[in-house]
Amino acid sequence: MTATIIITFCVLLLIAYLFDITSAKTKIPSVILLLALGWILKEAVVLFKIPMPDIEFSLPLLGTAGLILIVLDGSLDLELDKSKFWPITRSLLGATFSVLVVSFILAWIFAIFSGTDFRQALINAIPISIISSAIAIPSTKHMCKLNKEFVVYDTSFSDVVGVIFFTFISINLVYNVGSFLTFGLQMIEMVIISIIATALLSFLLSRMKHQIKFIPIILLVMLIYSLAELFHLPALIFILLFGIAIGNLDKIIALPFIYSIMTDSLEKEVVRFKQITSELTFLIRSLFFMVFGFMIETKDILDIQSLKWALIIIGITLAIRAIQLKITSQKIMPLLFIVPRGLITILLFMSIIPEERIYFIDRNLILQIIVISTLLMTISTASAKNNIKT
Repeated sequence: MTATIIITFCVLLLIAYLFDITSAKTKIPSVILLLALGWILKEAVVLFKIPMPDIEFSLPLLGTAGLILIVLDGSLDLELDKSKFWPITRSLLGATFSVLVVSFILAWIFAIFSGTDFRQALINAIPISIISSAIAIPSTKHMCKLNKEFVVYDTSFSDVVGVIFFTFISINLVYNVGSFLTFGLQMIEMVIISIIATALLSFLLSRMKHQIKFIPIILLVMLIYSLAELFHLPALIFILLFGIAIGNLDKIIALPFIYSIMTDSLEKEVVRFKQITSELTFLIRSLFFMVFGFMIETKDILDIQSLKWALIIIGITLAIRAIQLKITSQKIMPLLFIVPRGLITILLFMSIIPEERIYFIDRNLILQIIVISTLLMTISTASAKNNIKT
């Protein structure tokens, strides 16, 4: 039995790896193939009546680990440079605009049709408003440099802004000057913690001589994130700042403390850290989407009632996306359709307590939004004329 489990596990991850390396040629995002693989596995288990334990409990664990690693992996690739100031600022403002406007419009619609209060409707709307960097960034492999840069910044900030916004709305029952001041203080507190933790982790990375050093660093990152979450702090800020700092040590070497911890081999260690982070991200992301695909029922995909809502939501999303691109002076195509939903949408949706969920915002709807938005992105990037590296 043990050998069978190991064989199955290895074969599935090797197939996931093939999906990842062939997605550039097939133009099919690996997430779609992973969901399909999980669904096929589920159908095979049912067909052959293979006994299976309940694995749904693993989704929140894989999702949280995946969120940390995906944001860390993405932030490690963000470059600090004077020439990047305007693109970064523009992307931050654009992502904030998109998340907030889509969330409020959807919340208003949800509140009208469900009869719930606006806060509850907003809690259900925010997860659907966040672009998945885990799906969007790999789709940029054959785009021109400017479009690729925009997608990396835009989707990374969408993740961070969306999660922070969701945290603020979900932990506060009343919104007044006091709640905003408290959240502002929490943001400042989290930035201070992030700076101190980043400095200490950088020091450890430069000084650890043991052959095993990267896994303890990643575990410490996850520990700090989880402790911050426990105290309802915007923990994702730490992941973003840590990743940017580690990925740009050569840019901030002039700072006295950073200069003091720099060693000749630290830059090589940072490169190795990026590599192991990317590989762990691939592993956790693959497992998450395969498990989620395994939980899919065929009737869920074909649910006509939720499909109507999915199309309405995607239509609103694309309309706001067009306005965002116009405001930030970006070309409409193919960026208009690069608004896939994915891991963070699922994770935040699952974190909503049953009492606050709206009845028609269910797993069927979330799945259909993910599949349709990803397919639209696939078609757009595959047919775009500027889908060539420059």
